[in-house]
Amino acid sequence: MSGLDRGFEVFAAEPATRDWLEAARGPALAAAVDPALTARWLRHGGTWFAGVDVLENDAEGRVGQGPRLAGAALAAAERVTGPLPLHPAQVSVTYPGYPRRDADETEAAHRYRLNRDAAHLDGLLPEGPERRRHLREPHGWILGIALTAADAGAAPLVVYEGSHEVMRAAFRAAFDGIAPEAWGDVDVTEAYQEARRACFRTCPRTEIALQPGEAVLVHRLALHGIAPWAEGAGAAPEGRAIAYVRPCLPRVEDWLDLP
Repeated sequence: MSGLDRGFEVFAAEPATRDWLEAARGPALAAAVDPALTARWLRHGGTWFAGVDVLENDAEGRVGQGPRLAGAALAAAERVTGPLPLHPAQVSVTYPGYPRRDADETEAAHRYRLNRDAAHLDGLLPEGPERRRHLREPHGWILGIALTAADAGAAPLVVYEGSHEVMRAAFRAAFDGIAPEAWGDVDVTEAYQEARRACFRTCPRTEIALQPGEAVLVHRLALHGIAPWAEGAGAAPEGRAIAYVRPCLPRVEDWLDLP
């Protein structure tokens, strides 16, 4: 997976992604203003619609009568994992002022979002009152396609370059001697937090701004987040919107073993 040596790769807009965008954009942006969905997913003082699994696409990425998801980014992902059935896509929309502080958000959590982009790995879910981390969703990769136009400073995606190898080493150690089918039972909170700190010390922070139809492929183990919305940055009236597909691997051990 040489194209992902940095932990991410950006792909130019092409007919396949433009055609997919034509079918997906309307339903995706409608979901972001659906009161039933905003009640659950609109966060940080109304500045981020998290939109997890809200796009009604099928296992090949089709939305309505639109085409299946295709293009160079998907081909690069499938060279590593083979074809994977796609879950409903996340629709992530940010708005000017991101991130404001929610009433129930701790000062430390808000500061982490402001200063560290709320950097995280997908699939390590916080559980219980102490929000202990467990591997519950071993994603194969993360593929984002921009839905709207936005300035570079309009809360772009952030990826910490090379962080996937730091994370791989940390989780190999955390799961050493444990059968893969039991990895989800392991509390990896401390290992995860220490690995993040190592990434912040050693991995370059890169902001990735996309225009409609452009795609980004992010390594499943790469630390990533969202930058604060820069003062004066602009975007389409609907906000800065990206659709992300994150299919899960059928074999949990592939989460560490695949390139």
